[in-house]
Parts: sequence; C-alpha cells; structure tokens
Amino acid sequence: MYLHSRPARADKPNEDYVAAAGGTLTQAILLDGAGGPSELPTGCRHGTPWYVAQLADAAMAHMRNPMIGLKSALQRAIATVTDEHRDYSCDLDHPGTPSSTVVMVRHMADTVEYLVLGDSTFVADVNGEIVAVSDKRIDQVGADLRKAMAASPTGMPEHQAARIRFVEHQRRMRNKPGGYPCVGTVPEVAHEALTGTLPSAEVRRISLLSDGATRFVEFGLGLWTDLFDILGSATPGRLFDQVREAEAEDPKGERWPRAKRHDDIAAIYVEGAEL
Repeated sequence: MYLHSRPARADKPNEDYVAAAGGTLTQAILLDGAGGPSELPTGCRHGTPWYVAQLADAAMAHMRNPMIGLKSALQRAIATVTDEHRDYSCDLDHPGTPSSTVVMVRHMADTVEYLVLGDSTFVADVNGEIVAVSDKRIDQVGADLRKAMAASPTGMPEHQAARIRFVEHQRRMRNKPGGYPCVGTVPEVAHEALTGTLPSAEVRRISLLSDGATRFVEFGLGLWTDLFDILGSATPGRLFDQVREAEAEDPKGERWPRAKRHDDIAAIYVEGAEL
C-alpha cells in the first residue's frame, strides 16, 4: 500500500488529504479540499487543511462499522465535522466555507466498495480492464467563466481575476438547484455520491487520486496502466515528479489550460493482495 500527498507550493498549506488502514477491513479515503483563492473569505476559523483532516478521521471511523454503507458513513462524517464547526462559531452559511471532493474505498468479504463525490477519481484494474470513476458534475457549472479563465496565461493578473470570478460562481452553486453536489456542511449531499462494488477476487490493484494526480493522464504523460505501474514500483514518487515537470514546462497553461499552475497532488495505491 502506498499513500502520499504533496502540496502545490512549499509556502502554501496542503489541502489534499489521504488516510488508509489495512487488516480484516481494508479502507481508504482521499480528499481534495476546496479552499479557493486567498483573496476570497471563507467564514471559517479553521481553514481547509483542518476541514479535510477532520472529515477524513470521522469518515474512517464510521467506515469501520460494516453495518452501514459508504453513503451513510460519509453523511455521518459530514454531520460530525459540521457540529465541530458550530462549536467555534464558524459561519456555515458562508459560500466559501471549506468543502472537498471525496473518494472512499472499503473491502469487506468478497467485495470492494467505492464512493466518489467530486472530481477526484477512483481507478481499478479488474482482470486487466480499467474502471475509472470521477464525478464531473462541477464541469457543467460556469462554462463561460471557465473559458474566460483559460483564455489568459496562468499566473498573470488577468488570469487570477478571471479565476476569482469563476470560483465565486462555483461557490454560489454548491448544492444548489442547477449547480453541483459538493461535500461541505450539508450531510444529505452524501446520497448524491457515485457508488459501486467490484468482486475483490478480480481486482488486481486500485488507486484513489486527486485531480492534481490525474494530470498525469490528462496531460498525456501516460495511461492508467502506466500510472498503476509507477505507483506500484519502488519509486512511486516519480508520478508526482513527472506531473511537476510537465507543469513547469507549461507555466502559462498554453498547452494544458488550468486554473492553477501547480495543484496539490494526492494518491493512494493498493494491490489486490493487500485488499
């Protein structure tokens, strides 16, 4: 089993988070927190790194109960962290309150269960066939604003201004009609997650990836099988290095338009024998 996360920049806190546990009940969780540009307020005293760490701890605890499904485990975890917010008088109605994508995996008996909410990704090698699941409903929101952001060079003032307008719109559309589901302070959103099961005897390897890590495939640096091979090698950190090298070679986002030049990267890799 391999799990690691790397911040986008050394001087910025990491908003991705990974956790896993083996044994008779293997489980793993990956979160990609949405803090947004520093120019925008959040209404929260804690910050996004605190939020994803608390949510991961709560979800891991609830996942240990084999009597409840992954959606219920996530719902209970959101409720737990929301209550902790209230204890510190955070403004839970603020559109910038920390939120996150979530990928959860649990192996019980003969089944591998997965849950995906947000644009992080679950990937499995099932007897040589690739199963990749990501929730892209966020991409349907603010297409014109996304296009305007992509039209200017990454890192330039006009790009940052366009990004702020784009993120402000995304924030307003979280868990709203015509918007997209997002893990934040509404426990019921857990039931909007994409879920599924796979027969564990056929699962050779799995990975949980933030969208910073899936840049490896999106940038054309390799296929899912290549990604698996790197993460399962003696030097899994090469995946992170190759993404960073590609980002550095395209600093203005001309080849690969994106909101941020660098993004936090997170990955969990588990081989079938460890499930």
